[in-house]
Order: sequence, then structure tokens, then C-alpha cells
Amino acid sequence: MDDLVKLVAAKTGMSEDIARTAVNTVISFLKEKLPAPLAGQIDSLLAGGGQAGAAGGNDIVSGIGGFLKK
Repeated sequence: MDDLVKLVAAKTGMSEDIARTAVNTVISFLKEKLPAPLAGQIDSLLAGGGQAGAAGGNDIVSGIGGFLKK
């Protein structure tokens, strides 16, 4: 998650503390709105699990990553 915080801070010019708050807010929102299996994949990804769900064909990195780049 630190990489994501640093990326948000760099892209927006906000401090890392504020970026961490923003990232945590977005992650909490996504976990509330997504089905439980996907929310679990977010936890796995943030814990350093790599591309969570890739073996099952439900790759959250591809699905959400493409959405976030827009």
C-alpha cells in the first residue's frame, strides 16, 4: 500500500499523510461496495499477495487497475 500512497502523493502533490488518508478512504469504499470475494482480493493485494485472483481468472489488478487509470 505504501507504493500506492507514494504514487497518489506524487501525482497530486499532497503530503503522504493526506495521500494515505485518501487511499484508505477509497479502499474502504471499494471493500464496502464490492462483493466479498473481491474485497478479500483487495486485502490480499495490499498485503503483498501480487495479482490476487489471477489463478482463478478474476484478476482484480486488471479489473480495477484499468478503471483507476481512466
